[in-house]
Amino acid sequence: MTVPRLMCVHAHPDDESLWTGGTIARHVALGGDVTVVTTTWVPGTSRHGELCQALGELGVTREPIMLGYADEGVPLSAPNSPRFCDGRFDKQVRELVTHIRRFKPEIIVTYDPAGIYGHRDHVHTNRLACAAADAAAIPMLHRSTGPAWRVRSLYLSTIPEWMIEDVADDFFPNISRYALPGTPTALVDLSLDVSEWIPQKTKAILSHRSEVERSYMISSLMKLPEPRLSRLLGTECYIRRDLVPGGSDL
Repeated sequence: MTVPRLMCVHAHPDDESLWTGGTIARHVALGGDVTVVTTTWVPGTSRHGELCQALGELGVTREPIMLGYADEGVPLSAPNSPRFCDGRFDKQVRELVTHIRRFKPEIIVTYDPAGIYGHRDHVHTNRLACAAADAAAIPMLHRSTGPAWRVRSLYLSTIPEWMIEDVADDFFPNISRYALPGTPTALVDLSLDVSEWIPQKTKAILSHRSEVERSYMISSLMKLPEPRLSRLLGTECYIRRDLVPGGSDL
């Protein structure tokens, strides 16, 4: 069996591990090629170093691609660069098309249209990844970036309602369930069992030391009792969008 080439397009260092770490580790274990693109932060920053360490824990040997825009709330993530959501969208599409045509992924993994939980950088990353996947297949667009390449499937990372129910009382005790994110089970196309790769995923998440220390949500998640933590980390959920008939299985 030929394992499809995979490109993960994420907004921030740590997202690749939190939302898709098991998928990445599983794909590497199956012999697949993985490229990780992060739309914010730049090489040389602390979180770039943490990202490289996290990818090493997941088995990825290729350096991450950093598009180099500023994180929404952290200007120092990319000094002298615009915030990601303020950048010229056509330019961003061209940049990502360049990488798609270079690495030729059959599958692109990114966020669902809601950015999983509404983060502006996540939502913008979804729009960028979808637009670039479409544009990369059209020969007359961005000719100088190389021959056209058709991505077969998009897998949009999402958090199902059952996960929200599991943590709602811990993390959102004063928020109505109607105000919380969560994709209905019927709309989740793939619930991927990545329980075998929880150790690698856990190490990858903890590699993002600065974010674990900063984020109440991440630090609280990692302190949950073992059975609950394993249930949450051991499943990664996706909405699937095929760009060619039949697409490509993850």
